[in-house]
Amino acid sequence: MAHHGYIDSLIFYIERNPLIIVFIALGTWLFGYWNRNPTLDPNSPENTPHNANNGYPPIEPLPGFNWEATEPLSFRPFKPKYHLTMGLRQLDPSDFLQMDKTYKDRLALRAQLLEKYHDTVVGVKGDSERVQAAIYELYEFVLGVYLPSRYPTMFRLTTTRDSDFKGNVPVLESKVTGKQIPIELPPHSPETSRKALETLGTWVDEDFIILLPEKTVPSDDADGEDEKYVLHAYTVHFPAGFDLSKKLGRRLAEIHTPVPGYAEKLEKSMDRFFARLEVGKFVQRVNWSVTLDTPLFAAFGMTHGRKDAGDEERKKVVDEEIKVGELDVDTTLLRCERQTLHRLPHTKALVFAVHTYTYPLQMIKDEGLGEEMASAIDGLKEGSAPQIHWYKRGPVWGEAVKEFLRS
Repeated sequence: MAHHGYIDSLIFYIERNPLIIVFIALGTWLFGYWNRNPTLDPNSPENTPHNANNGYPPIEPLPGFNWEATEPLSFRPFKPKYHLTMGLRQLDPSDFLQMDKTYKDRLALRAQLLEKYHDTVVGVKGDSERVQAAIYELYEFVLGVYLPSRYPTMFRLTTTRDSDFKGNVPVLESKVTGKQIPIELPPHSPETSRKALETLGTWVDEDFIILLPEKTVPSDDADGEDEKYVLHAYTVHFPAGFDLSKKLGRRLAEIHTPVPGYAEKLEKSMDRFFARLEVGKFVQRVNWSVTLDTPLFAAFGMTHGRKDAGDEERKKVVDEEIKVGELDVDTTLLRCERQTLHRLPHTKALVFAVHTYTYPLQMIKDEGLGEEMASAIDGLKEGSAPQIHWYKRGPVWGEAVKEFLRS
């Protein structure tokens, strides 16, 4: 009797509240539709970054970002006196990689350079498991986490059928090019590690350098000065006057040997900072130089003067000096590198990333910064490392560039 009384009460309630039937029906339909359409699931591959909770920092999305309408970042790092310092500042992890209207053209250039100079733009030292693991971790962070999280208007995570795995596998799809790449790579091997670097270098307009401690066990040195970092892998398509394949396996100090004053003023502090950099902390610095009719890929070009140059080489540089009034303004550029550094959370490898920007001298002059840049050129000889003026080949272009900027 009590059971029948409950049913009678329920019928009476429904009669008085007919909308309840609508809500029940709608809820039943949504439940079925949700199960048939996994892309509505907030935990589906399309809506959740790969390994989203796997030790990576939170990335703030830019939902309305339009890369085609975005100008490249503008850097004018001029100082009246040049002092050789690290010049680091904090960087929000969300700002790690930049996109702008040059993106698609830069990717096309990178693909050409990879085909023409493959062994110069991509390199791996050895085939150790820890090097391969670091490459994989960077690959998964950039392509599986950062890009789809930061730039949802340009990239999305989805799945595709893979006959080898007999099922669906997660992939990153570029809304710009229409291409897809797998997020999860096959077991570690030298071939797949190199392929991962090739993909990184042609999907992002950024150069990546991976460094690992020379020792395979952590140093007990509290200051980290005994912890020497070594270049183990890279994908660098826009080198500024150096062939990185010749620097594989070298320590940080050896890589910077050509830089005047590095050993005396920066080596210890750099080693200490690299050893102490914490996971989740990103830093940034910007450098600048002037290039003469030099492409973005300048692995073999004379963009630097050797600090140990002999009399004959110095005489050659003097002979190359551009006379005032003879400067080709159209091919003379301000070249800036936005350099970032962070540590991967699992392998603890350090990632040194570089985005290269170039600006016509006329742009600097039109901005009213001609005198500021001209003073900075003079300042190269007046700071803590005056040989930097020679290293940047200031004797070749300095006077002619200053004359144009001040005219």
